Amino acid sequence: MKKIVLFLLLSLATINIIAKEITVATAANVQYAMEELKKAFKSSTGITVRTVVASSGKLAAQIKSGAPFDLFLSANIKYPKYLRQHGFAVNDPKIYAYGSLVLWTLKPIELDKGIKSLLNPKIERIAIPNSKNAPYGTQAVIAMKNAGIYKKIKSKLIYAESVSQTNQYIVSKAVDAGLTAKSVVLSPKMSGKGEFVNINPTLYSPIEQGVVILKHGQQKKPKETKAFYEFLFSPQGKEIFKKFGYIIK
Repeated sequence: MKKIVLFLLLSLATINIIAKEITVATAANVQYAMEELKKAFKSSTGITVRTVVASSGKLAAQIKSGAPFDLFLSANIKYPKYLRQHGFAVNDPKIYAYGSLVLWTLKPIELDKGIKSLLNPKIERIAIPNSKNAPYGTQAVIAMKNAGIYKKIKSKLIYAESVSQTNQYIVSKAVDAGLTAKSVVLSPKMSGKGEFVNINPTLYSPIEQGVVILKHGQQKKPKETKAFYEFLFSPQGKEIFKKFGYIIK
């Protein structure tokens, strides 16, 4: 009898532990800010946040295919809107932050001309996120076109799957420079590495980053999922986003 009671207690404890963990589909540009958000959230609630990091397009496709994610932090508003319209999300998308583009290099190359520094003959390979899947890649192309340099450097572009892979190319010096998220160069892991310059915000549209509660989260872990969703918009959550270079309105 004692063994049965002990088994039931252990089973209940296991269920409780599982219920205190949520899985958040996280756009690659947000991964560093998410590390701090996760720690702060767990410290105040005891709830663990597990992240799955990829390009927003890839994550949206996984959600459509039934991936058991509870929340989706996208690098744009388009994918969350789509998921809401097609029944994969239970609330209307809300913008949690506005992202910014930077030009970043780990090689001894001057970036004093901003995005037009990419015309420098020393820059032969330029990494950007794939504009088909990654919103930061879409805006990088728009910025280059608006600056009047896209056609001149198009042949130099190396397309990465996501912001994360773009960073790998830059850090490994497989490319000479790259366009990526400002949150990356301000992260503790990357801070102080190489040189970066902000891309003039008039050259591209504000990167509206949206979040939605997914159907899986609402059905399986509604309290925990909603708690983290609300934490993102709390004063503490907003300060963390600001720390990583995001614009909060």
